[in-house]
Amino acid sequence: MRVVEIASPGGPEQLRPASRPTPRPGKDEVLIKVAAAGVNRPDVLQRMGVYPPPAGASGIPGLEISGTVVAAGQGASHLIGSRQCALVSGGGYAEYCVAPAGTCLPVSEVLRMTEAAAMPETLFTVWVNLFERGFAADGDPVLVHGGTSGIGTMAIKLGTLFGLEVIVTCGSDEKCAAAIELGAAHAINYKTTDFVDAVQRWTEEKGVAVVLDMVGGDYVPRNLACLSDDGRHVSIAFQRGPKAEVSIVDIMRRRLTLTGSTLRPRDLAFKAMVRDEIAETVWPYVEGNRLKPVMDKSFPLDQVAAAHARMESGDHVGKIVLTVAP
Repeated sequence: MRVVEIASPGGPEQLRPASRPTPRPGKDEVLIKVAAAGVNRPDVLQRMGVYPPPAGASGIPGLEISGTVVAAGQGASHLIGSRQCALVSGGGYAEYCVAPAGTCLPVSEVLRMTEAAAMPETLFTVWVNLFERGFAADGDPVLVHGGTSGIGTMAIKLGTLFGLEVIVTCGSDEKCAAAIELGAAHAINYKTTDFVDAVQRWTEEKGVAVVLDMVGGDYVPRNLACLSDDGRHVSIAFQRGPKAEVSIVDIMRRRLTLTGSTLRPRDLAFKAMVRDEIAETVWPYVEGNRLKPVMDKSFPLDQVAAAHARMESGDHVGKIVLTVAP
């Protein structure tokens, strides 16, 4: 099968076409003929050599796919012939990919395969961190950085469905306008406006219930200043660095919670549990044509370097996807 390999750590030019044997599914696994694969920030970090795959995972990049199940191991044969999208630990940039049956979700006719491939990684991440770790509830104001990223746009769409007031930060007025059009309650251009002041004005000095942060570094104490009493700060990345200085006194006085998570290294039992929650709570909105990912641009598999370059440019709004098969 055709795959994309990382020749050596470095820039997008290190992504090379290659050929590998088609994998075989094991117990409770399916083999998916890949129609499309999502491109995510962890793929970029893996290519750069700073985010290696977990033990036992494929070294081929790609954490989410869509396609048709063409083979299955024991316990998963009922999925053969069905259209599925899946969260995987690697291997998505390929013509065929093995996925756990426990992380598959059915692709209904209302979704294009490119849209389905853009769902699992962001949907699992937002659900776990905004709703489970952040305990966001109907009516809560929340602050999400990177408002036009794949994560940010999914947080806007999903948060709006579940009654959240989603405030986002973006890097330009054009991106702020795009976020508002998608359903954000308020969008802040962090290059021209202090987001802490803007959040406090928007919430009438009450602050937000949750901050979903992918920036880290010196943003963390500023994020805490945006939180209301009993607020929750959830870290999912640290683009400005893994260290921050915060006031423990402030955390104690206002009863703040600092938490975070990574998805890729979690065990299959956890991911399957999340999949079941999404299937019951969120997927009906997908099948009812009320929740779709925001799509930026699709690239053929052999243009994967261009897809990565676009992600690194920061010009995208929503998800970037690789098309593999019709």
